[in-house]
Amino acid sequence: MKKALVIINPCAGTKQANRHLVQIADILCKGGYETIVATTAKSGDGTAIAKERAKKADLVVCIGGDGTFNEVVAGVIESKSNATIGYIPAGSTNDFANSIGISKNIIQATKDIVQGVPRHLDVGCFDGRYFSYVASFGAFTRVSYGVSQDLKNSLGHVAYILEGIKDIPSLKPVRLRLKNEVGVYGGDYIFGAICNSTSMGGVLQLDESVVDMNDGKFEVLLIRSPGNIFEINQVIMALTSQKYEDCPLISFFSSSKVEIQADPDMPWTLDGEYQEGKEKIVVKNVQSAIKIMVARGNKQLNGSAETEREEGTLQSN
Repeated sequence: MKKALVIINPCAGTKQANRHLVQIADILCKGGYETIVATTAKSGDGTAIAKERAKKADLVVCIGGDGTFNEVVAGVIESKSNATIGYIPAGSTNDFANSIGISKNIIQATKDIVQGVPRHLDVGCFDGRYFSYVASFGAFTRVSYGVSQDLKNSLGHVAYILEGIKDIPSLKPVRLRLKNEVGVYGGDYIFGAICNSTSMGGVLQLDESVVDMNDGKFEVLLIRSPGNIFEINQVIMALTSQKYEDCPLISFFSSSKVEIQADPDMPWTLDGEYQEGKEKIVVKNVQSAIKIMVARGNKQLNGSAETEREEGTLQSN
């Protein structure tokens, strides 16, 4: 019998997943998995549990928010396990789940893990620390880890917007130099993101047509510091319309590796979790680093129907 390791953050979001744990386990068991459940109690537990136990599992299921998923992914990679990952989103914003079309319904997400197909996805590596979908700095960055859990639970996505607005009057640009395969970018910026997702921090959206989450490349978005109200409006319009080329203050490009020089006191977030800054940073794309189960017919992940049929056949054998 196949083995499933379920890692649940019992404090994630509104804690609704806790009420469905028996039903989740029942679906996995009926799907042919001998199921073991482990709970996290503090930051880092998801990585530690997955690193220790993933090699003995065929499937590692994460129940929690983007931060918990980040930890589980890191643990699976570090364990050098071939286990497939399942994700049951139970956090406040669930950016990553939204980007790859995972159901917000806990029971449906569980069924999709059992009945779905595996997809390979890229993962980022920020100076040795893995992230699933985004590394960012500047505007709204503090929001990701600064909003209280109670506020997230009560207001969800709105909590991030409200907290982000509070940041704007005191927002200071940061000096940055970024080098990729084809050029160098430098200057004063108010926001930057290196991402493998269509959604960043629950605030900014990228066009699905330009994001391939298994192409070995990140999408990089940099926003220079506006000098006046006209330039601020330019930035807002470009972000809203997703026409980044219309704004000279925005740089948007794809890259598999970036080298960054920045103020070591400048904080970052990785998948919404705090990351201490460094003077010199290397961010690499690790192509096809993980396999994740998604619903059959999922249109938000690039991949041919032929690949889906082949993987579906392998999964059913």
